[in-house]
Amino acid sequence: MLKAIAGFIRPREGSILCDGKAVRGPGRDRGVVFQELAILPWRTVRRNIAHGLEIAGTPKAERERVVARLIALTGLTGFEERYPHELSGGMRQRVAVARTWAADPDVILMDEPFAAVDAMTRLTLQEELASLCAATEKTVFFITHSVEEAVFLGDRVLVMTRRPGRIKASIDIPRREKGKRSWEAFAGDAELVAIAERVLRLVRAERLDAPAAAAD
Repeated sequence: MLKAIAGFIRPREGSILCDGKAVRGPGRDRGVVFQELAILPWRTVRRNIAHGLEIAGTPKAERERVVARLIALTGLTGFEERYPHELSGGMRQRVAVARTWAADPDVILMDEPFAAVDAMTRLTLQEELASLCAATEKTVFFITHSVEEAVFLGDRVLVMTRRPGRIKASIDIPRREKGKRSWEAFAGDAELVAIAERVLRLVRAERLDAPAAAAD
């Protein structure tokens, strides 16, 4: 589904629209953050984030303004001149996220971007992603096999069936907090915990080949 939305593959049936326009291939209105790191090892943090802007011919002053804001929003301050081999896995993933955001697409597509990092780093990245979405007001389509991650990040969770993947359930997630989302608040919210349990039951009902949950 994510590859079809990104325009990497064409659906055999039906159609995909982004802001009312048919998706017929990759486009600047959609940015992708892959599970595998896709940052350039010979570029610093700053220049990795600026890469797409350079290709697009964005003026230097505007490019530097965008990059500086994203460095601050993603917790990369102080690491601007580091190369990827000098960063932890979590920091490298922050760079990948910031680089996608820098291109200012209408929709961000994220394919299990935190699957390869350790559990504690993953919690931090999830909270930072929620803050980044709130600060930039971007639409994010997020693929995950973690029920808790889907409910924590999503305003809506789509549960998919086994192959061929179909939408089994669409669940709206109530949001009462106005500020930063935190795992402490999530754990203390009985309604959100109950929704996570409901999603888990739906996923487990598929038995083998447990489906992924997509959150947006």
